[in-house]
Amino acid sequence: MKFPSPISLTWLSEFLGAKLIGNTGAPATGINEIHKVEPGDLVFVDHPKYYQTCLRSAASFIIINQEVECPPEKALLIVEQPFEAYLKIVKHFRPFEPAVQSISPGAVIGKTTFLYPGVFVGNHVQIGERCMIYPNVTIMDHCVIGNDVVIQAGTVIGSDAFYYNTKKNREVWYKKMLSCGRVVIEDDVEIGAGCTIDRGVSGDTVIGRGSRLDNMIHIGHDTSLGKNCLLAAQVGIAGAVEIGNGVILWGQAGISKTLSIGDNAVVLAQSGVGGTLEADKVYFGSPAAEASIKKRELVWIKRIPELWKKVMEKS
Repeated sequence: MKFPSPISLTWLSEFLGAKLIGNTGAPATGINEIHKVEPGDLVFVDHPKYYQTCLRSAASFIIINQEVECPPEKALLIVEQPFEAYLKIVKHFRPFEPAVQSISPGAVIGKTTFLYPGVFVGNHVQIGERCMIYPNVTIMDHCVIGNDVVIQAGTVIGSDAFYYNTKKNREVWYKKMLSCGRVVIEDDVEIGAGCTIDRGVSGDTVIGRGSRLDNMIHIGHDTSLGKNCLLAAQVGIAGAVEIGNGVILWGQAGISKTLSIGDNAVVLAQSGVGGTLEADKVYFGSPAAEASIKKRELVWIKRIPELWKKVMEKS
């Protein structure tokens, strides 16, 4: 999430009740997760295991719960509870805005776009020209829809991220991280019925130009789907996945979090992807591997009873 304008660290430290050390003169331009940070961003960390990851990241400012050596170009904001500081920032810059009608008066919608009855469009939404939005589609706050986009009935764009701060030493183990990111759907995208596309926690979930999504597909927070991708029914994609251009995911393929799939890769039906996949290859199975290798493995597995029988006959 980018702030409306750059924020001074002095104001931010007073707002959070934080001790400020390091490069205190530079302004903060936004807040983001570790896998999405850019220069000027804030990031929070509350476990020593991830201190160095944050300090070495592109983030300029780190909200942290312990004073550590600070790189010269960065600044630390030291607080007792960094997660609570994150929530306070999100609530301040993205406060809850109640919906007063089904189409927000603050939404910007192209004149040639058609919305069927029952469509909900939230606050600060942008929808381009020549779009067709079918009944009972929900488009939540701050989402961006390009030109020539089709969204079939019952789909939800911009639902909250399934993302929690986990601590097993407290009564409530899973505390929700407030979602202040967006969904950005580029031009000429078609999305089927009953799909759910989560907004980024603090960045964007992106659906690339020319992509086609079948019915009942789920795309998790902060995932980036490339251009001209094809996703068949019941594909499930977890958070923070980077999918290249021209990728095909066939029905019921499951994609785990924080991995990447290279350009023009094909994942066959009901495959489970647990790690990064290279470009220009066909994959199958769970865990997914190159389809030609996986299919040969299945042939040999089917031959095990026959081979075992021969071994027993010789013994």
